Amino acid sequence: MKFLCDVHISLKLVNHLKLMGFEAIHVNEILDGWNTPDNKICEFADQNDFIVITKDTDFRNSFYIKKSPKKLIKINLGNISNIELIQIISENLRHIQTLNNQPIFIIEVEKSFIQFNVMKNENEF
Repeated sequence: MKFLCDVHISLKLVNHLKLMGFEAIHVNEILDGWNTPDNKICEFADQNDFIVITKDTDFRNSFYIKKSPKKLIKINLGNISNIELIQIISENLRHIQTLNNQPIFIIEVEKSFIQFNVMKNENEF
């Protein structure tokens, strides 16, 4: 699996994912770094089969309206510690790996639950 962490996601999560054997990059490492527009991040992620991890609602909206990024983890937890975020992602890697075989999905991480939505094709939602 390959992860692309958006600007408000800590490098600590990127490094943790790398230590677990996954390919992980931060948006600061691609294109125009933190100045890269969201649509360019989406294009890059889709072209290179990355799962975008973000706190930015614009990516969620883009997923439902434009079907991009095709693979998205939307964090809806406000300001939580890096340790908490790493723990939540780690505890759900098995589910994420299963979904990664799907062409289009969104995972929304809330305080009391995690919601998984999978599209069989781009016209489903």
